Amino acid sequence: MLHHSAAHSGSPGPTRDACPPEPSRSGVSVNAVIRLDAGQSTLDEAFTLSGRGLHTGRAVTVRVSPAEAGTGIVFHRAWKGRTASVPALWHLYETQPLCTALRGPDGTLVRTVEHLMATFSAFGIDNATVELDAEELPIFDGSALLWCAAFSQAGRRPLAAARRRLSVRRTVEVRDGERSLHIEPSDRFSIAGELALAKFGAMRWQGEITRESFVSALAPSRSFGRLKWAVPLKLYAYVTGRPVLRGANFRTTAAILGDRVIGGMRGANEPVRHRILDLVGDLALIGHPVLGHVTARHTGHRLNHALIAALLRDPTAWELV
Repeated sequence: MLHHSAAHSGSPGPTRDACPPEPSRSGVSVNAVIRLDAGQSTLDEAFTLSGRGLHTGRAVTVRVSPAEAGTGIVFHRAWKGRTASVPALWHLYETQPLCTALRGPDGTLVRTVEHLMATFSAFGIDNATVELDAEELPIFDGSALLWCAAFSQAGRRPLAAARRRLSVRRTVEVRDGERSLHIEPSDRFSIAGELALAKFGAMRWQGEITRESFVSALAPSRSFGRLKWAVPLKLYAYVTGRPVLRGANFRTTAAILGDRVIGGMRGANEPVRHRILDLVGDLALIGHPVLGHVTARHTGHRLNHALIAALLRDPTAWELV
């Protein structure tokens, strides 16, 4: 059972209102720090990527385009002969297996948004439209590197509008057994994460979330899973009728067999770095850059969204600055 320390006031939470590139070992242009006093931004150019969904296995083409100040991030999905819009905001979150999904007011579903949303956050992009011709975004190789490369090539354009951040004013915590998340006041956005996996032991990563740290440490990490998890998940999918891991293979995930990752890890502690990548993407659904320090133990999407809800429903725990 989930427990949290924030009061449920019924408040819906906040609504939405160029730096030179540096070289990176990953081949993606980065900025060490996105200036927090900068105005809103968007992409300088549109780009298109194609791939397959992790859970549906379906082919999908995604076009990410610049948008005006105040737009936020909005998904436009071609569905049933029309285009439906789904804003990337926390209150539209819908529980789905092993991903973050958004359900629009008209029932339109957009699935597995977390890697793209994390890249928007890390690259300081406040406004964009995302057009897709299927319900699930592409998983690529399980990481966010292709998103980072596309964002780097597209560039970042400043907009003539103030950029407001959500500043955490008091600590909020949620727990579910041994899993826990808490966020506390800070003048920057940072995360300390811990994850323990059998035969791997405790894995940890901590740092400020900047474009540089995201590209070098978090974006390369891949979605992971143990091969023995596949059978019960497939059974769950059969019983519920929900698509689960239909697009999973050794090219789209880091598959764990016993005490090793098939093909090897991408650096030390890859699984915990991926959990933090997902957490960055989930927190991006707040709709504003966050100023706060997050401590995460064995977290996942469900707990991430419980923290967001607990924080934003308590108006004494945050303010827009």
